[in-house]
Amino acid sequence: MFVAIIVAIFVSLIMEGFGRFSFFSEDTVIPDFVTSWFDSMLPIGIIIIVGWVLVDVAHFNMYNAIQSIFAPLATGADTIYGFTFILFLDCFIYSMGISGWVLSPITQPLMLGGIAANVAAVAAGNPATHVFTSEVIYSGWAWIGGVGCTMPLALMMLLMAKSQRLKALGKACIVPSLFNINEPLVFGTVVWNPYLMIPLWINGIVIPIITWLGLKMGLAAIPKALMQMWYIPFPISTWIVSSSVGAIILMAVIFVVAWVIWFPFFKVYDGQVVKEEAKN
Repeated sequence: MFVAIIVAIFVSLIMEGFGRFSFFSEDTVIPDFVTSWFDSMLPIGIIIIVGWVLVDVAHFNMYNAIQSIFAPLATGADTIYGFTFILFLDCFIYSMGISGWVLSPITQPLMLGGIAANVAAVAAGNPATHVFTSEVIYSGWAWIGGVGCTMPLALMMLLMAKSQRLKALGKACIVPSLFNINEPLVFGTVVWNPYLMIPLWINGIVIPIITWLGLKMGLAAIPKALMQMWYIPFPISTWIVSSSVGAIILMAVIFVVAWVIWFPFFKVYDGQVVKEEAKN
């Protein structure tokens, strides 16, 4: 993908640079389609020659160069610090109304590379070691109900809210949350709401740490096969990516911890909304 982007930028710059160049004068009698055809030959020729020199003569491998640039990032993401930072950043920007999908051009290649390395390691008779994968984050443990582990909040709104508005939102958001779609919940209650932004940030730090430690300590097996169906409800998806009782226990621990983090902030916010509804 990055190779295609770089090549596209290079081609665009060359074509733009020769956009006003022409072999012919403005009053030429040659038809426009003929002059355009001849004028485009020069930039196209330059592009082909540059590509030939870099690839066939200089033996420059752009893919390997890009891979070496991102290697430190990939290595950092597979540490507890990098893993926690990236997941916290996902929650932080989400709390401000920016979907974490904007990070996918960086995170998706790293996650796919991680699960590919796990597959190769297991095929070679070695254990899977890469934690920064989509299987761990979206299907196994970290983001139950969506980014920020919002399933507990959805259940609180549905079952415990005293305010009519939050109870109505809970009814509307519970089904999407079951399938790990939490945009209705987050944009309906969390975004730019100081009562609920803070627990989302806390989850962005605490949950990744618990997930990392649980996997590295062997409570659950690190996923060793590709599974991109993040919309399968928990704990079914957890069992698919790591079929063991320990995996379910780790998921349950994360759910309980997230519940404890959300609860006091939810109670305060619910009480505030009740007061606002009473005034109206």
